[in-house]
Amino acid sequence: MRSDIQPNEQAFSSKEVAEEVGIATPTVRKYAQILERNGYEFFKNRDRRIFVHSDIEALISIRDTEKPLDVIAQELVEQQTERLKGYKEAGISVPDTYNPSLQNNDQLKEFFRALSSELAATREMNVQLTNDISELKTTMSRLQQDHHHISAGISNSAQKTNAKIEKLSTQQEELYETLLQQEKEKTEALQEEIKNMRAEQNKEWRLQNDFNTRLEGAMRKTEQPKGSWEWFLSLFRKF
Repeated sequence: MRSDIQPNEQAFSSKEVAEEVGIATPTVRKYAQILERNGYEFFKNRDRRIFVHSDIEALISIRDTEKPLDVIAQELVEQQTERLKGYKEAGISVPDTYNPSLQNNDQLKEFFRALSSELAATREMNVQLTNDISELKTTMSRLQQDHHHISAGISNSAQKTNAKIEKLSTQQEELYETLLQQEKEKTEALQEEIKNMRAEQNKEWRLQNDFNTRLEGAMRKTEQPKGSWEWFLSLFRKF
């Protein structure tokens, strides 16, 4: 367990480290995982890493190196191990009352280191919570905007669809009226033609009846024709 935090030393979140080092937040996590894989220790609050200045310097070394990442990570782990040799492990605890045993300067220093570590962890947690709340607000705002855009899009689409349906209905009604008028005109023309044909037929029938009547009357009035040919010609001379 690390115990090298300095009194009043500032703690940083992953996002703050990314801004400080000039790399992306996912890259900070990637470098930290490589360091941990090779034995490097970070201060942690549960599963969250707490970065201090020595950690930032390690990340900058990884950023600027031309060596393989695992090689530079091993070197940084060795440096950390040497640095931690001068520190003793100490539990993080705050007594409820004054403890007379904390009269030794080394014990006081160790106590304040532990207290600083606890404060750094608390500050990191507060920073992370603030960032999470900010991201949540941003996400909610984006979702509300998306919902508004989707609702507006659906409304516009529905209006366009209704307009198209109304236009098609109007065109269909106009087409129906046009076809109906055309059929009506065709029917009237056909009826008029039939009427004229019947009138012409009736006229022909009347003329034929008149001719038959005259022919029958002429035949009755003729007593004895002089000859078949002369008798037939005499019928037409009388008309």
